Amino acid sequence: MPPEQTPTFQSGPQALQWKRLKRLNLVGARLEYLTRVTPFDRFFAAAILPLFPKFVSPNRLTIFRFISIPFILFLLLLDYAVAGTILFVLAALSDALDGALARTKHRITKWGIVADPIADKLLIGSVALLVLWKYLGWPVVTALVLVELILAGTAYFRYRRVVMPAKTVGKLKMVLQCFGVGFLLLYAITPIPFLLLIGTYVIYAAILFGLASLFVYRSI
Repeated sequence: MPPEQTPTFQSGPQALQWKRLKRLNLVGARLEYLTRVTPFDRFFAAAILPLFPKFVSPNRLTIFRFISIPFILFLLLLDYAVAGTILFVLAALSDALDGALARTKHRITKWGIVADPIADKLLIGSVALLVLWKYLGWPVVTALVLVELILAGTAYFRYRRVVMPAKTVGKLKMVLQCFGVGFLLLYAITPIPFLLLIGTYVIYAAILFGLASLFVYRSI
């Protein structure tokens, strides 16, 4: 086993973050993956994050996503499709922003690592069940639920003793699900058949990425 690398920084937010993650047994490739700043992170850090007041933290953005879920479902159930779609888009955008803020500002926490994927699944899962059942029927809903249950069970039994961040394939699946549901919500506002067609195929792609995630988890 190669010796553990010692960070070159001695103080500041990056050093505090490194100490937090070390206590979670996140080292090596897992630590590098979790803290890697992506081009999307840099874009959000330059274009959007400066607009946020200083009291906005990654964890508070994740909490916003939790809180928004019942309001989104309430609006959609009452056929307020425009308001429900706008709130869904904001909640989905917070998924990208909380990670970008955490990585670029060195504010990754144990709570954020655990809560972020849970908030993702609750948001997309609850809205997807409602929208997919309405427009695509139970077979697609059943397939999506089965994939998520298999993924959750696989991750639990493999990483139940380790805090494990979401992998890239899983994030891509989440993005596809958001776009698929987004197209279906747009179809609810403006019933153009093309929107329904695109939304359907994007959801199918999300299910395939979910299946691909199984092989990624097995290779870790």
